[in-house]
Amino acid sequence: MRLVSPLLKHVVYPGLSKAGYLRRMSAGPVVLTYHGVLPSDYRVVDPDLDGSLVSAESFRQQLRFLKDQYKVISPEDFLLWCESGDELPPRAVLLTCDDGLRNSLFDMLPILQEFEFKCLFFVTGASLRSTATMLWYEELYLMFLAVPGSLTLELPEIGPCEASQREKRSLWWELVRKLSQYDLRYRETILEKIRMQLGRGERGDAEYREDPVLQQRFLLLNLPELRRLAAAGMCIGAHTLSHPLLSESPMKTARSEILESKHQLEQSLGQEIWALAYPFGDASAVTSREMQMAEQAGFKSAFLNVGGDFGMQTSKFALPRVHITGEMSLAEFEAHVSGFHRSLQERFRATCTSAVAGSTA
Repeated sequence: MRLVSPLLKHVVYPGLSKAGYLRRMSAGPVVLTYHGVLPSDYRVVDPDLDGSLVSAESFRQQLRFLKDQYKVISPEDFLLWCESGDELPPRAVLLTCDDGLRNSLFDMLPILQEFEFKCLFFVTGASLRSTATMLWYEELYLMFLAVPGSLTLELPEIGPCEASQREKRSLWWELVRKLSQYDLRYRETILEKIRMQLGRGERGDAEYREDPVLQQRFLLLNLPELRRLAAAGMCIGAHTLSHPLLSESPMKTARSEILESKHQLEQSLGQEIWALAYPFGDASAVTSREMQMAEQAGFKSAFLNVGGDFGMQTSKFALPRVHITGEMSLAEFEAHVSGFHRSLQERFRATCTSAVAGSTA
Protein backbone atom coordinates (compact mmCIF):
# COMPACT_ATOMS: atom_id res chain seq x y z
CA MET A 1 0.00 0.00 0.00
CA ARG A 2 2.88 2.37 0.74
CA LEU A 3 4.18 1.97 -2.80
CA VAL A 4 0.92 3.28 -4.31
CA SER A 5 0.28 5.87 -1.64
CA PRO A 6 1.33 8.89 -3.81
CA LEU A 7 -1.07 7.65 -6.50
CA LEU A 8 -3.87 7.36 -3.95
CA LYS A 9 -3.15 10.77 -2.46
CA HIS A 10 -2.81 12.76 -5.64
CA VAL A 11 -4.93 10.91 -8.21
CA VAL A 12 -7.34 8.28 -6.85
CA TYR A 13 -8.72 10.08 -3.79
CA PRO A 14 -9.16 13.47 -5.50
CA GLY A 15 -10.85 11.76 -8.45
CA LEU A 16 -13.27 9.79 -6.28
CA SER A 17 -13.98 12.85 -4.18
CA LYS A 18 -14.72 15.01 -7.22
CA ALA A 19 -17.02 12.32 -8.61
CA GLY A 20 -18.93 12.21 -5.33
CA TYR A 21 -18.20 8.50 -4.82
CA LEU A 22 -16.77 8.89 -1.32
CA ARG A 23 -19.80 10.85 -0.15
CA ARG A 24 -22.12 8.05 -1.23
CA MET A 25 -20.32 5.46 0.88
CA SER A 26 -22.22 4.25 3.93
CA ALA A 27 -20.04 5.36 6.82
CA GLY A 28 -20.58 4.00 10.31
CA PRO A 29 -19.69 5.98 13.44
CA VAL A 30 -16.15 7.36 13.12
CA VAL A 31 -13.86 8.82 15.77
CA LEU A 32 -11.12 11.21 14.61
CA THR A 33 -7.86 11.79 16.47
CA TYR A 34 -6.07 15.12 16.35
CA HIS A 35 -2.93 16.07 18.25
CA GLY A 36 -3.31 19.82 18.03
CA VAL A 37 -3.12 22.76 15.65
CA LEU A 38 0.19 24.33 14.67
CA PRO A 39 0.53 27.96 15.81
CA SER A 40 0.34 30.33 12.83
CA ASP A 41 3.95 31.57 13.04
CA TYR A 42 5.48 28.18 13.86
CA ARG A 43 8.17 26.77 11.58
CA VAL A 44 8.28 22.98 11.43
CA VAL A 45 11.24 21.66 13.45
CA ASP A 46 11.11 18.10 12.13
CA PRO A 47 8.51 16.42 9.86
CA ASP A 48 8.35 13.31 12.06
CA LEU A 49 7.96 15.38 15.21
CA ASP A 50 5.40 17.84 13.88
CA GLY A 51 3.54 15.63 11.41
CA SER A 52 0.71 14.77 13.81
CA LEU A 53 -0.39 18.40 14.12
CA VAL A 54 -2.49 20.12 11.46
CA SER A 55 -2.45 23.71 10.25
CA ALA A 56 -5.26 26.03 11.27
CA GLU A 57 -6.31 26.29 7.62
CA SER A 58 -6.53 22.51 7.19
CA PHE A 59 -8.42 22.11 10.45
CA ARG A 60 -10.96 24.73 9.42
CA GLN A 61 -11.42 23.08 6.01
CA GLN A 62 -11.91 19.68 7.60
CA LEU A 63 -14.50 20.96 10.07
CA ARG A 64 -16.37 22.75 7.29
CA PHE A 65 -16.45 19.52 5.29
CA LEU A 66 -17.71 17.55 8.31
CA LYS A 67 -20.42 20.13 8.97
CA ASP A 68 -21.63 19.83 5.36
CA GLN A 69 -21.41 16.06 4.93
CA TYR A 70 -21.53 14.39 8.36
CA LYS A 71 -23.13 14.64 11.78
CA VAL A 72 -20.54 15.77 14.32
CA ILE A 73 -21.77 14.48 17.68
CA SER A 74 -20.80 15.74 21.12
CA PRO A 75 -18.81 13.66 23.62
CA GLU A 76 -21.99 13.60 25.71
CA ASP A 77 -23.85 11.93 22.84
CA PHE A 78 -21.08 9.37 22.60
CA LEU A 79 -21.22 8.72 26.35
CA LEU A 80 -24.94 7.91 26.05
CA TRP A 81 -24.02 5.33 23.40
CA CYS A 82 -21.42 3.84 25.77
CA GLU A 83 -23.89 3.63 28.64
CA SER A 84 -27.09 2.58 26.87
CA GLY A 85 -26.00 1.10 23.57
CA ASP A 86 -28.44 3.32 21.67
CA GLU A 87 -27.68 3.80 18.00
CA LEU A 88 -25.73 6.87 16.99
CA PRO A 89 -26.98 9.07 14.13
CA PRO A 90 -26.06 8.03 10.58
CA ARG A 91 -22.64 9.33 9.50
CA ALA A 92 -21.79 10.25 13.09
CA VAL A 93 -18.31 11.66 13.78
CA LEU A 94 -16.71 12.27 17.18
CA LEU A 95 -13.77 14.68 17.43
CA THR A 96 -10.96 13.88 19.86
CA CYS A 97 -7.55 15.40 20.53
CA ASP A 98 -4.66 13.80 22.41
CA ASP A 99 -1.85 15.14 24.65
CA GLY A 100 -3.25 18.49 25.83
CA LEU A 101 -0.75 20.84 24.23
CA ARG A 102 -1.28 24.56 24.85
CA ASN A 103 -2.35 25.05 21.25
CA SER A 104 -5.46 23.05 22.14
CA LEU A 105 -6.66 26.09 24.03
CA PHE A 106 -5.18 28.95 22.02
CA ASP A 107 -5.30 27.67 18.42
CA MET A 108 -7.74 24.77 18.28
CA LEU A 109 -10.55 25.89 20.60
CA PRO A 110 -11.38 29.12 18.69
CA ILE A 111 -11.87 27.15 15.47
CA LEU A 112 -14.05 24.57 17.21
CA GLN A 113 -16.15 27.43 18.57
CA GLU A 114 -16.57 28.89 15.07
CA PHE A 115 -18.37 25.69 14.07
CA GLU A 116 -20.04 25.15 17.46
CA PHE A 117 -18.41 21.74 17.77
CA LYS A 118 -17.33 19.99 20.94
CA CYS A 119 -14.19 17.90 21.23
CA LEU A 120 -13.01 15.25 23.68
CA PHE A 121 -9.53 16.32 24.84
CA PHE A 122 -7.30 13.64 26.36
CA VAL A 123 -4.69 15.07 28.76
CA THR A 124 -1.95 13.63 30.94
CA GLY A 125 -1.31 14.18 34.62
CA ALA A 126 1.24 16.83 33.64
CA SER A 127 -1.68 19.19 32.95
CA LEU A 128 -2.60 19.12 36.63
CA ARG A 129 0.49 21.13 37.53
CA SER A 130 0.49 24.88 38.03
CA THR A 131 3.41 25.34 35.61
CA ALA A 132 3.61 23.97 32.08
CA THR A 133 5.92 21.09 31.15
CA MET A 134 6.71 19.18 27.96
CA LEU A 135 5.90 15.64 26.90
CA TRP A 136 8.95 13.74 28.07
CA TYR A 137 9.42 11.80 24.84
CA GLU A 138 9.15 14.97 22.71
CA GLU A 139 11.73 16.67 24.92
CA LEU A 140 14.01 13.66 24.46
CA TYR A 141 13.60 13.88 20.68
CA LEU A 142 14.37 17.60 20.71
CA MET A 143 17.49 16.98 22.78
CA PHE A 144 18.71 14.48 20.19
CA LEU A 145 18.02 16.94 17.37
CA ALA A 146 20.02 19.64 19.15
CA VAL A 147 23.18 17.52 19.21
CA PRO A 148 25.21 18.00 16.00
CA GLY A 149 26.44 14.74 14.51
CA SER A 150 26.60 11.54 16.54
CA LEU A 151 25.83 11.23 20.24
CA THR A 152 26.93 8.99 23.13
CA LEU A 153 25.21 8.35 26.46
CA GLU A 154 26.29 6.38 29.52
CA LEU A 155 23.22 5.28 31.44
CA PRO A 156 23.76 2.67 34.20
CA GLU A 157 20.09 1.68 34.12
CA ILE A 158 20.16 1.00 30.36
CA GLY A 159 23.79 0.69 29.32
CA PRO A 160 25.89 2.64 26.82
CA CYS A 161 23.97 4.25 23.96
CA GLU A 162 25.52 5.44 20.73
CA ALA A 163 23.96 6.76 17.54
CA SER A 164 25.09 8.40 14.34
CA GLN A 165 23.07 11.24 12.89
CA ARG A 166 21.01 8.76 10.86
CA GLU A 167 20.49 6.43 13.81
CA LYS A 168 19.15 9.01 16.26
CA ARG A 169 15.48 8.32 15.64
CA SER A 170 15.96 4.57 16.18
CA LEU A 171 17.84 5.20 19.42
CA TRP A 172 15.17 7.65 20.53
CA TRP A 173 12.40 5.08 20.09
CA GLU A 174 14.47 2.40 21.83
CA LEU A 175 14.88 4.73 24.81
CA VAL A 176 11.13 5.51 24.80
CA ARG A 177 10.50 1.77 25.11
CA LYS A 178 13.06 1.27 27.86
CA LEU A 179 12.17 4.39 29.85
CA SER A 180 8.52 3.33 29.80
CA GLN A 181 9.53 0.46 32.08
CA TYR A 182 10.05 2.94 34.93
CA ASP A 183 7.58 5.01 36.90
CA LEU A 184 7.40 8.76 36.38
CA ARG A 185 9.83 9.75 39.15
CA TYR A 186 12.57 7.30 38.25
CA ARG A 187 12.15 8.05 34.56
CA GLU A 188 12.66 11.73 35.31
CA THR A 189 15.90 10.88 37.13
CA ILE A 190 17.21 9.13 34.02
CA LEU A 191 16.06 11.98 31.79
CA GLU A 192 17.98 14.42 33.97
CA LYS A 193 21.14 12.35 33.40
CA ILE A 194 20.52 12.52 29.67
CA ARG A 195 20.03 16.30 29.85
CA MET A 196 23.33 16.77 31.64
CA GLN A 197 25.28 14.44 29.34
CA LEU A 198 23.91 16.20 26.25
CA GLY A 199 24.60 19.65 27.68
CA ARG A 200 20.92 20.50 28.09
CA GLY A 201 20.91 20.95 31.86
CA GLU A 202 20.28 24.23 33.68
CA ARG A 203 17.37 25.59 31.70
CA GLY A 204 18.20 23.75 28.51
CA ASP A 205 14.54 24.09 27.57
CA ALA A 206 14.54 27.89 27.99
CA GLU A 207 13.96 28.53 24.28
CA TYR A 208 10.70 26.56 24.42
CA ARG A 209 9.51 28.30 27.57
CA GLU A 210 10.39 31.86 26.58
CA ASP A 211 9.28 31.94 22.94
CA PRO A 212 5.45 32.39 22.76
CA VAL A 213 5.12 30.38 19.54
CA LEU A 214 7.26 27.48 20.80
CA GLN A 215 5.30 27.52 24.06
CA GLN A 216 2.08 26.85 22.22
CA ARG A 217 3.64 24.10 20.11
CA PHE A 218 5.56 22.17 22.77
CA LEU A 219 4.29 23.02 26.25
CA LEU A 220 1.35 21.22 27.81
CA LEU A 221 -1.66 22.90 29.36
CA ASN A 222 -1.27 23.71 33.04
CA LEU A 223 -4.15 23.33 35.47
CA PRO A 224 -5.63 26.86 35.10
CA GLU A 225 -5.53 26.49 31.30
CA LEU A 226 -7.10 23.03 31.47
CA ARG A 227 -9.93 24.43 33.56
CA ARG A 228 -10.45 27.14 30.93
CA LEU A 229 -10.75 24.47 28.25
CA ALA A 230 -13.33 22.59 30.32
CA ALA A 231 -15.22 25.80 31.12
CA ALA A 232 -15.49 26.47 27.37
CA GLY A 233 -17.66 23.37 27.10
CA MET A 234 -15.01 20.90 25.98
CA CYS A 235 -14.95 17.39 27.44
CA ILE A 236 -11.81 16.15 29.22
CA GLY A 237 -10.54 12.58 29.15
CA ALA A 238 -7.48 10.83 30.57
CA HIS A 239 -4.28 10.05 28.66
CA THR A 240 -2.51 8.40 31.64
CA LEU A 241 -0.30 10.16 34.17
CA SER A 242 2.84 10.49 32.05
CA HIS A 243 2.28 8.99 28.57
CA PRO A 244 4.48 5.87 28.72
CA LEU A 245 4.35 2.97 26.31
CA LEU A 246 2.00 1.00 28.55
CA SER A 247 2.78 -2.39 27.02
CA GLU A 248 6.40 -1.95 28.22
CA SER A 249 5.41 -0.91 31.75
CA PRO A 250 5.28 -3.38 34.66
CA MET A 251 1.80 -4.33 35.85
CA LYS A 252 1.87 -2.06 38.90
CA THR A 253 3.17 0.95 36.97
CA ALA A 254 0.69 0.53 34.12
CA ARG A 255 -2.24 0.17 36.52
CA SER A 256 -1.20 3.31 38.41
CA GLU A 257 -0.79 5.28 35.16
CA ILE A 258 -4.35 4.42 34.15
CA LEU A 259 -6.17 4.50 37.49
CA GLU A 260 -4.49 7.55 39.01
CA SER A 261 -4.94 9.65 35.88
CA LYS A 262 -8.70 9.21 36.27
CA HIS A 263 -8.72 9.92 40.00
CA GLN A 264 -6.45 12.95 39.87
CA LEU A 265 -8.29 14.57 36.96
CA GLU A 266 -11.63 14.05 38.70
CA GLN A 267 -10.34 15.60 41.91
CA SER A 268 -8.84 18.60 40.12
CA LEU A 269 -11.73 19.29 37.74
CA GLY A 270 -14.66 18.17 39.89
CA GLN A 271 -16.24 16.11 37.11
CA GLU A 272 -16.40 12.52 35.97
CA ILE A 273 -13.60 11.38 33.68
CA TRP A 274 -15.21 8.59 31.68
CA ALA A 275 -12.88 8.15 28.68
CA LEU A 276 -9.25 7.04 28.31
CA ALA A 277 -6.95 7.28 25.30
CA TYR A 278 -4.04 4.84 25.36
CA PRO A 279 -0.67 6.58 24.78
CA PHE A 280 0.69 5.90 21.28
CA GLY A 281 -2.36 3.67 20.86
CA ASP A 282 -1.26 1.11 18.27
CA ALA A 283 -0.87 -2.67 18.45
CA SER A 284 2.64 -2.39 19.91
CA ALA A 285 1.45 -0.07 22.69
CA VAL A 286 -1.82 -1.65 23.81
CA THR A 287 -2.58 -5.23 24.79
CA SER A 288 -5.58 -6.94 26.37
CA ARG A 289 -3.95 -6.26 29.74
CA GLU A 290 -4.30 -2.49 29.36
CA MET A 291 -7.86 -2.84 28.08
CA GLN A 292 -8.79 -4.84 31.14
CA MET A 293 -7.12 -2.25 33.39
CA ALA A 294 -9.13 0.55 31.76
CA GLU A 295 -12.38 -1.26 32.46
CA GLN A 296 -11.37 -2.10 36.03
CA ALA A 297 -10.43 1.55 36.65
CA GLY A 298 -14.02 2.57 35.98
CA PHE A 299 -13.70 4.12 32.54
CA LYS A 300 -16.71 3.72 30.27
CA SER A 301 -14.68 3.71 27.07
CA ALA A 302 -11.07 3.63 25.93
CA PHE A 303 -9.64 4.59 22.56
CA LEU A 304 -6.87 3.31 20.31
CA ASN A 305 -5.12 5.53 17.78
CA VAL A 306 -5.60 3.23 14.80
CA GLY A 307 -8.52 1.81 12.86
CA GLY A 308 -11.63 3.43 11.46
CA ASP A 309 -15.38 3.02 11.81
CA PHE A 310 -16.91 0.57 14.26
CA GLY A 311 -20.14 -1.26 15.02
CA MET A 312 -22.13 -2.28 18.05
CA GLN A 313 -19.92 -5.35 18.54
CA THR A 314 -16.74 -3.30 18.96
CA SER A 315 -15.29 -3.44 22.47
CA LYS A 316 -15.80 -0.14 24.25
CA PHE A 317 -12.25 -0.51 25.58
CA ALA A 318 -10.66 -0.90 22.14
CA LEU A 319 -12.43 1.79 20.15
CA PRO A 320 -10.67 2.56 16.84
CA ARG A 321 -9.92 6.08 15.69
CA VAL A 322 -8.77 7.65 12.44
CA HIS A 323 -5.46 9.44 13.00
CA ILE A 324 -5.46 12.81 11.22
CA THR A 325 -2.01 14.01 10.13
CA GLY A 326 -0.69 17.33 8.91
CA GLU A 327 0.05 16.08 5.40
CA MET A 328 -3.52 14.96 4.64
CA SER A 329 -5.23 16.72 1.77
CA LEU A 330 -8.97 17.25 2.05
CA ALA A 331 -9.60 14.42 -0.43
CA GLU A 332 -7.44 12.04 1.62
CA PHE A 333 -9.23 13.19 4.77
CA GLU A 334 -12.55 12.34 3.09
CA ALA A 335 -11.25 8.91 2.06
CA HIS A 336 -10.36 8.15 5.69
CA VAL A 337 -13.59 9.48 7.20
CA SER A 338 -15.76 7.65 4.65
CA GLY A 339 -14.05 4.33 5.42
CA PHE A 340 -12.81 3.92 1.84
CA HIS A 341 -9.14 4.05 2.82
CA ARG A 342 -9.63 1.35 5.45
CA SER A 343 -11.59 -0.91 3.09
CA LEU A 344 -8.83 -0.53 0.51
CA GLN A 345 -6.22 -1.50 3.10
CA GLU A 346 -8.21 -4.60 4.06
CA ARG A 347 -8.53 -5.69 0.43
CA PHE A 348 -4.81 -5.16 -0.10
CA ARG A 349 -3.96 -7.30 2.97
CA ALA A 350 -6.38 -10.01 1.87
CA THR A 351 -4.83 -10.07 -1.61
CA CYS A 352 -1.31 -10.31 -0.14
CA THR A 353 -2.38 -13.10 2.22
CA SER A 354 -3.97 -15.07 -0.64
CA ALA A 355 -0.86 -14.60 -2.76
CA VAL A 356 1.40 -15.87 0.02
CA ALA A 357 -0.90 -18.84 0.67
CA GLY A 358 -0.95 -19.67 -3.03
CA SER A 359 2.82 -19.55 -3.32
CA THR A 360 3.27 -22.01 -0.45
CA ALA A 361 0.57 -24.45 -1.58
